Amino acid sequence: MQRVVILGCAGAGKSTFARALGAKLGLPVVHLDVLFWEPGWKEPQNDAFRAKVAAAIAGDAWVTDGNYVGRTFDLRLPRADAVIFIHQPRWLCVFRILWRWLTNFGGTRADLAEGCPENFDWPFFLWTWNFERASQPRILQAAERYPTPITHLRGNADMARFLAAQSLNKAAFGASRRN
Repeated sequence: MQRVVILGCAGAGKSTFARALGAKLGLPVVHLDVLFWEPGWKEPQNDAFRAKVAAAIAGDAWVTDGNYVGRTFDLRLPRADAVIFIHQPRWLCVFRILWRWLTNFGGTRADLAEGCPENFDWPFFLWTWNFERASQPRILQAAERYPTPITHLRGNADMARFLAAQSLNKAAFGASRRN
């Protein structure tokens, strides 16, 4: 795996998983929220955002986390050699976004753009609550239009097993290259 797209609901663990996978594989991680949001939670012009994404994935190796279906799938998915969709229970995603809000209120996180402090956003909360029914089918349908198979990881245990398997794969690959 050299070019990985990670998809899923807010609070599913996409950013955390992307950092862990990037570290395991030695790949740079591109958080799409960092590229998208402008200070004050302002949406950018679509062309400007797409140019940032295109530049970020111009190399031969990367991990991206974030959905942005209509805005970036045509840039990322044709080049991806792995697509991972993280499924988590709705209650856990909602809990995590509320926890992030409570623990980071007014501050910024590494996976958010500069000038975008953590705050409670009712429409975002509702989007997260309704994700499985409203957004997930659209995201998966759009992803299935591309030839790269989608790996579905259901819950933290699946994510941990997947990461552990990457360590094994990397070790086996390294051993075979030395022989």
